[in-house]
Amino acid sequence: MEDNRFITSTKNWTDAEIETSLRPTSLDQYVGQDKIKESLGVYIKAAKSRNDALDHVLLYGPPGLGKTTLSHIIAKELGSQLKITSGPAIEHAADLAAILTNLNKNDVLFIDEIHRLNKTVEEILYPAMEDFALDFIVGKGPSAKNMRLKIQPFTLIGATTKAGMLTSPLRDRFGVICRLELYTPEELQVILKRSASILNIEIDEDASLDIARRSRGTPRIANRLLKRVRDYAIVLGSGVINKKITDQALSKMEIDELGLDFIDRKILDSIIHKFGGGPVGLDTLSATIGEDAGTIEDVYEPYLLQLGFIARTPRGRVAMENAYHHLGIPYSAPNGNK
Repeated sequence: MEDNRFITSTKNWTDAEIETSLRPTSLDQYVGQDKIKESLGVYIKAAKSRNDALDHVLLYGPPGLGKTTLSHIIAKELGSQLKITSGPAIEHAADLAAILTNLNKNDVLFIDEIHRLNKTVEEILYPAMEDFALDFIVGKGPSAKNMRLKIQPFTLIGATTKAGMLTSPLRDRFGVICRLELYTPEELQVILKRSASILNIEIDEDASLDIARRSRGTPRIANRLLKRVRDYAIVLGSGVINKKITDQALSKMEIDELGLDFIDRKILDSIIHKFGGGPVGLDTLSATIGEDAGTIEDVYEPYLLQLGFIARTPRGRVAMENAYHHLGIPYSAPNGNK
């Protein structure tokens, strides 16, 4: 089941402690994304000096990079209340109207998966973002009237892993657009050391860097792995996370030195052995390995593409030479072309 995996597109049961105790609470504590932090720091100070609401903020990038955490920090830096919801949870225009009318001046509304808002709800959001007003039609037929209800100025923070699925009218209404990038191993190492300190577990340099390198550039995954390695260190080791116990724990979890898990290797193995290196269509690959096509495309493929292990072509996915070498398979170009 996906809930028991470490490589997922959504939060799972292992993230409860991470969300409450390991989350940074200020821009100074937030590691990485330096350009975004610098810009947000300026925008927040300017908004506070004017006693205005911060411009609406769009955060996008791969899952697990800290979009929700950053929204909490923005609200705290502004000294405002944060209200949290998600696109799929707002089913009707009345639901959004109820949320917006209950916001106080300069409050922050965070909408996760904002690309999944339905069209009717999204259209209600346009005047709310631009004019801080809600437009309603009262009555029917010739007697129908348009009414406008003013609401308090607020900041909308939208988060999405699929910025391309946002409509242009919605995207254009965000004054601040931030793309979160994958983290370097050195940045993840800093996060891991901080998390280990909070969890009251000692970790050495080699172990922290090893976990960081296997975390796919994602803080959420890094913290998940740290918590599980901690369990091994307490039960099978001396209570200290070192390189030996890290290798043992991650080997048991089937996570290799590049951070690939058994699904990643299953994808590569299927393309190479069952389809001669490719090309193979996404739906065919999904049916072959028994994994949802959306999960393959959103969770697994981006990292495999980044490593240069696969390529997308008009005809489908192709395994690259690096993938053969990583799996210890003699390289043969797709379709037998040397």
